[in-house]
Amino acid sequence: MGRGRAISTETRAGLDPWASPLKSECGLCAVGDFRDGVVFSVLSHTTAPARASDHRGGPAFSTSSADPATNACTDRSFTWRPEQAESHRPESGRCLHDRCSQPRLQTDTVKKLERIFERQFLPWTKTEGLEFIDEIDLDALISFRSTWTEGAVVKAKKQDRVIGFFWESFRRNYITQNPALSLSKIRPKHIPTDYFPLDEFGKILDATRIYGDPRGGYIPIEDTRTRLRTLTLLMRWSGLRIRDAVTLERHRLEGDSLLLYQAKTGQPVYVPLPPEVVEALRTIPDGPKPNPRYFFWSGNGMAKSAVADWQRSYRRLFQLADIRKLDGKKKRCHPHMFRDTFAVEMLLAAVPIDQVSTLLGHSSVKVTERHYAPFVKARQLQLQASVRAAWKVGEARGEDMDWKAPEISDTAGEQNEGEFNGNTVRQSQTS
Repeated sequence: MGRGRAISTETRAGLDPWASPLKSECGLCAVGDFRDGVVFSVLSHTTAPARASDHRGGPAFSTSSADPATNACTDRSFTWRPEQAESHRPESGRCLHDRCSQPRLQTDTVKKLERIFERQFLPWTKTEGLEFIDEIDLDALISFRSTWTEGAVVKAKKQDRVIGFFWESFRRNYITQNPALSLSKIRPKHIPTDYFPLDEFGKILDATRIYGDPRGGYIPIEDTRTRLRTLTLLMRWSGLRIRDAVTLERHRLEGDSLLLYQAKTGQPVYVPLPPEVVEALRTIPDGPKPNPRYFFWSGNGMAKSAVADWQRSYRRLFQLADIRKLDGKKKRCHPHMFRDTFAVEMLLAAVPIDQVSTLLGHSSVKVTERHYAPFVKARQLQLQASVRAAWKVGEARGEDMDWKAPEISDTAGEQNEGEFNGNTVRQSQTS
């Protein structure tokens, strides 16, 4: 594993990876900050590190970072001297943010990476007494993984980001091998995603008419109910995610069609909306801070905050709807199920899955098949109903539904048995 390994002058001076762009799926790279040692960054995009150059006292390395006030990139050079080889081994206890002018990752993704490595990974290394990155081996990572308390799906995504972090460290010669590759794969149990049939969706719409406290608020309570009902109809009939629906711009509604996105080919992808949904969007009342550019968002602050407000409203709405399963247990509901309802109703209507994939904006049909495989269950129920309907048709024709095995006479049985024994004897003699 290279525990306690010092990085030599020749290794530092001749690092080829510093001269070529690096690709990272997770947006994780390692950059050198030689003021206090090598530190690791959660990058908002993949950058090409600067090549080592001559400097007083030894090779110098440059890193780029963004000034938080101007969001502009600045270069910093730090001197590394041969006698500092042991003290400047890659350290795991310091973290640096590098946000350049053209970020590759979304802000929310960067926040997730910061939460994993700054708030969880770094405090854990301090607790375990791990200072250098090459001190972290497979056993240490297994111990770190045991502290995770999230669900299996979140754990699997977190492990992928940890593997990406150590992969970039390996590519930059900070470690001799990637210990995270030996972690056992986390296989989350995929629970079939549910959707809202027609009767349940009707209950949700009815709940929007009694939602909220009529004693007052930022806007009249009837306007609040209308806006919530309109957003519900929009997500159900367009398949938009709640974030895309909340931040929907008005110009994307063209006639009775909604512009979903711009395909990679440059062609726009539209979805037609029912007339009542179009009318609801065009006559939607203003919110607390109206913005003529958006239907539901004021445009102020972060979109994530606005989405969180609407999600809280939906939690209260689902409590009012009180949707329950056949066994009487309360059904777990969330806004993304409106998108699932859009997809499953299209599939049940015999719309080809490749067209459903296009409307959902998936990168490939495989993504649609993976995420909406649970809807095969709904198709199976449909098939079972068709088979039962065929039984009724058979009964109407007077056919006997109780199948009986045909009777075989004793003579025929003896003849068949004799033929079987004769064939067996002839086969034995031949062999």
